[in-house]
Amino acid sequence: MNRRSELNQQYKEIKIESGVYQIRNTVNGKVWVAGTNNFKTMNGKRFELQMNTSYNKELQQDWNEYGEDAFVFEILETIEVKPDPYFDLKDAVRKREAHWLETLNPFGDRGYNTPKPN
Repeated sequence: MNRRSELNQQYKEIKIESGVYQIRNTVNGKVWVAGTNNFKTMNGKRFELQMNTSYNKELQQDWNEYGEDAFVFEILETIEVKPDPYFDLKDAVRKREAHWLETLNPFGDRGYNTPKPN
């Protein structure tokens, strides 16, 4: 097997984990909660904040003020993909994110999330 085929096979075997995570400010206790189909996107979120390009202006402002060391990225829940052909991962992530938003209530003084309109 050539190197390219070997790398392709390794890539296909990488387990992708999905679920809900939070970015927690250890100085003021505020959190930002998000669901994702791939936890590797947390690295992208960190990169956005490092590059000062986050769409969440309040989170970006606190990141700039307190520095990267004041924030921790924590997985709240991992969602196991079910072998059922009717299992909808995107829907499962959305429902679990809604659960954590309701549980943690990361809005206003408690967090960086924006309440969704009813």
